[in-house]
Amino acid sequence: MKLINKIYTIATSLALIFTSCTDDFDNLNTNSNTLTADQLDATLAGPSFASALYAGIHNGSYSSPGVDDQGTWGIATGIISSQFVHYMNTGYGTDRNAFSGFEARGWLRFYTVAVPALNNAIIASEGDENALAVLKIWKVFMYNQMTDHYGPIPYTEAGNGEENVIYDSQEDIYEDFFNLLEEAETTLSAASESTVGLFQISDRVFYGDIDKWKRFGNSLRLRLALRISDVQPSKAQTEAETAVANGVMESNDQSAYFAVSNITPNNLNMIVNSWGYYMSASMESILKGYNDPRMSIWFSETEDEVFRGQPAGGLQDQFGTTEFSSFNNDVLGNDYQETKNIEIMMASESYFNRAEGVLNGWNMNGDAQTLYETGVQLSLNQWNITDSSVITDYLAGTSTGAQPEILNTYPDLDLATPPVDVPVAWSSNVAEQRKQIAVQKYLGLFPESWETWADLRRSDASIIYPLLYTDNNDEGVGTSLMKRVIYVSNEYSSNGVAVEDAIVKLGGPDTGGTKLWWDIN
Repeated sequence: MKLINKIYTIATSLALIFTSCTDDFDNLNTNSNTLTADQLDATLAGPSFASALYAGIHNGSYSSPGVDDQGTWGIATGIISSQFVHYMNTGYGTDRNAFSGFEARGWLRFYTVAVPALNNAIIASEGDENALAVLKIWKVFMYNQMTDHYGPIPYTEAGNGEENVIYDSQEDIYEDFFNLLEEAETTLSAASESTVGLFQISDRVFYGDIDKWKRFGNSLRLRLALRISDVQPSKAQTEAETAVANGVMESNDQSAYFAVSNITPNNLNMIVNSWGYYMSASMESILKGYNDPRMSIWFSETEDEVFRGQPAGGLQDQFGTTEFSSFNNDVLGNDYQETKNIEIMMASESYFNRAEGVLNGWNMNGDAQTLYETGVQLSLNQWNITDSSVITDYLAGTSTGAQPEILNTYPDLDLATPPVDVPVAWSSNVAEQRKQIAVQKYLGLFPESWETWADLRRSDASIIYPLLYTDNNDEGVGTSLMKRVIYVSNEYSSNGVAVEDAIVKLGGPDTGGTKLWWDIN
């Protein structure tokens, strides 16, 4: 844990807009770009925040040698959560629920790049309450993704300069999340300005727009309220209703994207096709079954002019030379790495979350069907599907998941029964309504898989096929959905006492089969 707490790197406005990082732990502790707390002032608040934003969504830039690269997204996201939720298949070990060492990259980059940048931004923003409120919101977003991956993590003591750092329990972390979001909402609601001047240039998400940051914070609060709805139902209702009353995202122009550039490219677009990512059989089953117009936007037909998804969990070379659908270069592939902005949180999600809240008996300022259908429409609009007749037909669709194309070549695969057995058209059955919301949220979140994985674990909705095979025989894993990411080996050697305490707080062994605090069903 020494590397987490001994370094405070800072982005400058010249060459770096994110903090310095290297795989050499010793170099990290003696980094030449390190600044002390007394050197941080308001002029560095914006660059530090820019760094925290980009690193906080697990992207790295090839344009700054020695700092990071696109492999951060490829490993921390593409090979982990995107693989687990079947947004794409890769053939790496995680395809069969084996971590294979890939659990470390996201952890390392978070604590050596994102966290120092955020801490620097907080120090440099001292005295600017509006800027600090925005940073509180971003802190919750960043740390939420990590705790929902690993469970207990270093939180309150991260960056404290000590040799060893405790891991906070997830319950305590969530309690602080809600406190921070409440504080941020109170501050920004009282603001007399419409823009946080300190971040107006460097904020590549909302350019300091206070109303949009408020809505982002409230939408995040609604998301987290649903996350704890099984373990703390009363608190969940209070937090969700407060979030909606304060104002969540309601239109696509309020959605959160990171505006890319040639210095901060879209890592997904850089590598999905060059690294060998393909559409999964689960994705194909849903999109083909629904005749979903997003299918041809996201993925490409094979040379034999079909959409063919790769089953998850296949053995090495099991499918020979069979061609699978790659990502559509025109939209998600290599052509748009410097122009296709990065999805962070979409307005459609807030409608799906509100729809589920209504089914929970919460006051979500609307009825479940209208909220659900509005969420679907916003998601379609997000991908430039605006024809009203196409949208109307889609919402009225009565078909369910389809059998994947691969069965025509390999008919004995256990894929004959599609997991998605509900249509798009709103059901009269509450259990089916919950699944419809879960399926459309699964599609609406694409390609942002960190939240998708958490939501699938929380809802237990049957949306994706079980793996064909597994390389992980730990209890609770097998061919089912992975429950968490294991701790990294370096932590055992450098911060071992804290890790052992974290495992006690986790409530189970450090395996991918131990459920997190909020995952009780």
